Amino acid sequence: MRERMLKTLAKQIKQYKKASVLSILFTALEVFMDVLIPVLMARIIDRGIESGDLKQVFIYGGLMLVCVLFGLFSGIMSGRFAAHASTGFACNLREAMFLNIQTFSFANLDKFSTAGLVTRLTTDVTNLQMAYQMLIRMTIRAPFMLVLSLTMTLLICPKISVVFLAASLFLGVVLFNIIRIVRRVFDEVFKRYDDLNASVQENVTGIRVVKAFVREDFENTKFKKAAENLYRLFVKAEGTLAFNSPVMMTAVYGCILGISWMGAKLVVGGELTTGNLTSLFSYVMSILMSLMMLSMVFVMMTMSVASGERIAEVLAETSSLTNGEHPVTEVKDGSISFRHVNFAYYQGEDKNVLNDINLEIKSGETVGIIGGTGSSKTSLINLISRLYDVTGGSVLVGGTDVREYDLETLRDQVSVVLQKNVLFSGTILENLRWGNENATEEECRRVCRIACADDFIQAFPEQYNTRIERGGNNVSGGQKQRLCIARALLKKPKILILDDSTSAVDTATDARIRKAFREEIPDTTKIIIAQRISSVQEADHIVVLDEGRINGYGTHEELLKSNEIYASIYENQTSGGGDFDQKGGE
Repeated sequence: MRERMLKTLAKQIKQYKKASVLSILFTALEVFMDVLIPVLMARIIDRGIESGDLKQVFIYGGLMLVCVLFGLFSGIMSGRFAAHASTGFACNLREAMFLNIQTFSFANLDKFSTAGLVTRLTTDVTNLQMAYQMLIRMTIRAPFMLVLSLTMTLLICPKISVVFLAASLFLGVVLFNIIRIVRRVFDEVFKRYDDLNASVQENVTGIRVVKAFVREDFENTKFKKAAENLYRLFVKAEGTLAFNSPVMMTAVYGCILGISWMGAKLVVGGELTTGNLTSLFSYVMSILMSLMMLSMVFVMMTMSVASGERIAEVLAETSSLTNGEHPVTEVKDGSISFRHVNFAYYQGEDKNVLNDINLEIKSGETVGIIGGTGSSKTSLINLISRLYDVTGGSVLVGGTDVREYDLETLRDQVSVVLQKNVLFSGTILENLRWGNENATEEECRRVCRIACADDFIQAFPEQYNTRIERGGNNVSGGQKQRLCIARALLKKPKILILDDSTSAVDTATDARIRKAFREEIPDTTKIIIAQRISSVQEADHIVVLDEGRINGYGTHEELLKSNEIYASIYENQTSGGGDFDQKGGE
C-alpha cells in the first residue's frame, strides 16, 4: 500500500527531478564543508597558537574561510533548488488532482466529500510540499552529518566516541517512541480538518439561510466544536513533541560533561591535543543536532504519510465511466430508448432506485416526467447523458447504447439543465458561452429570447456584459434558471433535458418558454421534469414515476382518465381555481 502511494506521488516530481538532485548534491557539499571546519580549527590551535606559528594560523584560517564561503554558497544553492523542486512538486500534485477530479463520474464524486477534496488540494498538498523540501535537504543533511561526524570522532579519539554512541542510542530510543505516539494523532488530525472545512463551506454557502432563520449561534457552536476538536488533537501532538527539546538538551549536556571529564584526562595524559578536544565539542553538537533534525524529519514524514495517502487516493481514483475501444463519435438523432433498465447508486446494493424501466421516445418529441419526491425522476434522466451507468438493461440514444459513445460527443448532443442551477463568476455572455465558447453575441441573444431571458437582461445597465457574482447571487432564482436554459440551448443539442428547471418561474413565463421550444427547436427531443402538471400537460407523452417504476404513460387527457396518481396530483394543483398566476388562484 505504502509502496503504491509513493510511486503515485513520485510521478508528480516530473520536470523537477534535476532540481531535486542538485539540491541533494549541494546539501552534501555543504555538510562536507561543515565537517572540515572543526578539523581546520584543531590545526590552528595545535600547529599555530600552541606552537606560536602565525603562518600556520593564517594558512588554516584562510582554508577555514574558503570552507565557510563554499559551504554558505552550497547552502544557498541547496535551498533555492529545494524550494524550486518542492513548490513545483506541490503545483503538479494540485494540477494532477484537479484534472483527475474533472474526469470523475457522479459515482466517483459520491465517494468524496467536497470539504475532503478541498482539504486534499490545500492542507494535504502543503504538508507534502514541506515534507519534500525537508526530504531533499534535512533527510540528506542529517544522516550525512551524523555519519561523517561519528567517523571523525572515531579517527580523533576512539575512546571518547563511546560517549557519542551512548548519547545517540539514548536519543534514538526516546525519539522513536515520541514519533510512534505522534503519528497516530496526526492520522486523526486530517480527518478533523475535513469536518472543519465542511462546516465553513456549508455556512458560507448557506449564509442567507442562516441569517434568515437567525441560526448564527447554532453555526458558531458547530464551528467552535470542530475547531476545538482540531485544537485538542494538535495540543496532544505538540505536547508530546515538546519532549524533544528536553531530551535533546539532556543528551547534549551529558555529552559535554562526558567529553570534558574524559578529554581532560586524555589531554593531561598526552593522548589528546587541545585542538582535537575542541573539535570533538563541535562534533558532539553536530551529531546531536543531526539526531534532532532526524526526529523532525520523522515527525514531518509522519504527518505527510497521512496526507500522501489521501492525495494518492484521489490520484488513483479512475472514472467509472470510460470510452470503449472504438467509441461512436456521432449521434444520429434524438430518439431515446430505455430497455429493462435497473439502476442503483452503489454496486451490490439490494435495492434499486429504478426498476425495469421500458420507455421509447421518438426524436423531436416532448416528454414530461412527473412524480412525487423520491420517485427517481432525476436518476432516470441522468442515465441518458451517462452521468451514471445502468446496473441492468440498456439506454439507447439515436439507436446506439450510450456506453458505446464517446462521452464528449454524447454530452454535447444531450444538454441537461440540472436541478441545481449553477452560474460562474463572469459576465452573462461568458456564462452563456459555456454552452459554446465560439458563439456570437447574436446567437447568445437568440437562445436567451427562446428561454425568455432577454427581457430581464436588457433591463440591466450593462445588459449582456453584466457581471454575475459567484454562484449567481445577484440574480433571482427564476433568472438563474432561464440563463441556464439558454446556456444549454447554445449547444444546439439533439436532446434537451430540463430537470425541474422552471420551478422558480411563474406559469405564464413557463408557458412562453414551452411555446418557444415548440416553434424554435421542433426537431430537438425535449424532456421536462416538473412538479407542476401545467408544465407538462401539453407534452406529446407524460411519464408518471412512482418509487422507481413507471406507473403511467400517455397524454394529459389519457392519464386523467386512467392514472390515479396523475389525476390526484392534477386535482390537488387545480383545486381553488388554478395555478398561482391565474385569476382563480389569486
